[in-house]
Amino acid sequence: MSTSTLTQRRTGWAVAGAWALACAVLYTTLAVLRHRRLVPTSWDNAIFEQALRGYADLGWPIVDIKGPGFNLLGDHFHPIIAVLAPVYRLAPAAETLLVAQAVLLAWSVLVITALAVRHLGTRFGTAMGVAYGLSFGLVNAVAAQFHEVAFAAPLLALAGSAYVERRWRAVVLWTVPLLLVKEDLGLTVAVVGLVLWSVGERRRGLVLGAVGVLTTALVVLVVLPSFNPAGAYDYTGNVGGDAGVAITFFTDVERKLLTVLLTFAVTGLAALFSRWALLVLPTFAWRFVGDVEFYWGIEWHYSLVLMPIVFVAAIDAMRRQPGLRWASVPALVVTVVLLVGGPVGELLRGDLWGEGPREAAAARVIAQIPDDASVVTDIGLITHLGTERQVYWLGTVGDADPDHVLLDRAGGYGSPEDILAYATSTFGGAWELVADDAGFQLAARSEAINLARVAPGPGPG
Repeated sequence: MSTSTLTQRRTGWAVAGAWALACAVLYTTLAVLRHRRLVPTSWDNAIFEQALRGYADLGWPIVDIKGPGFNLLGDHFHPIIAVLAPVYRLAPAAETLLVAQAVLLAWSVLVITALAVRHLGTRFGTAMGVAYGLSFGLVNAVAAQFHEVAFAAPLLALAGSAYVERRWRAVVLWTVPLLLVKEDLGLTVAVVGLVLWSVGERRRGLVLGAVGVLTTALVVLVVLPSFNPAGAYDYTGNVGGDAGVAITFFTDVERKLLTVLLTFAVTGLAALFSRWALLVLPTFAWRFVGDVEFYWGIEWHYSLVLMPIVFVAAIDAMRRQPGLRWASVPALVVTVVLLVGGPVGELLRGDLWGEGPREAAAARVIAQIPDDASVVTDIGLITHLGTERQVYWLGTVGDADPDHVLLDRAGGYGSPEDILAYATSTFGGAWELVADDAGFQLAARSEAINLARVAPGPGPG
């Protein structure tokens, strides 16, 4: 290795390390502040926390939020999240998942920025690293809280880096673990095999393609149904919905085209000049034939796996065609424009700093629920209850027998109008309103309240 090459590599890792660290701090700050300021997202972080609690206790990922006793391996296939179980056991908290996701995404930033600087030079390489770290796919995923696809980001970055540098064995080794991240990524693995075949790596390509297709079929047709109470794959009905695949695919086509355009625009369209960009096809396919509108735009976490793909493709194209390196300029412009109006803009405007009356009220209400209590709740505070309590979601309570019901009536989540009527009619027994504070309503079974009143206090000191 020549002195200049060695210097370039050291520069690449230095720049990449500094930028990845900055991104880790940014992602963590954004995620934790949004969590503490009660910015509404979904129930997913709480779902994965319950799953990790099961793994940390050396058991199955039982997630009562999806239904009492529900094994999460019957929902999506993501056994890779079990690697976080030791971390969660050491630090059991909702924020642990947020920090873990920030670290995983920052790892992908490290890999892609170093790759870009090595092959494009410090100026263009840094520009592409910055564009990647602040891309809408990563930032929106951070705002959406933890999802298993966070593991796909570093794996795709490492596989892509190996592809650019023609390290074929490493491409395969970093691609195969994607099969443990989520069931749809098996088709992405198959497309990696197709790309390898197209560049002359016929044997590796054919084997990887076959493994991807066969594993996807096995997981969707056998593994997931075997863990699912209904004995089926829950998301088959999303493909085409009642309208049919063709009609659904062409529904809201303008929005879908804009999503495709922005996905490539964050690379200055340079990604279009690399075969590696073919990896986006499976993800776009299931999103656009799905009848869930959230899939169609750039919000949430659905574009996360696309970002390492298109940026690696862009770096590959720029390496082979130096004139394309100037595409890093429009890439940065598009990234910044999307950034200002997105979640990072909340940090810049100061919207997330400090504490408001709602957060204080939430803390007061939650403090009235014992750590070992069972609680039925809505989306409002579900991510704030799961660490020490048995939590159920009001939409999938099944045969749950909770002793508390907590609703966020001010959050606009479509919760029942009368909390006591809901609790009595759904779970039976006598209930009392324990708290009604800033839109948060807490009801408890009368017998639970009476037990708390007669419980002996602490003995003499």
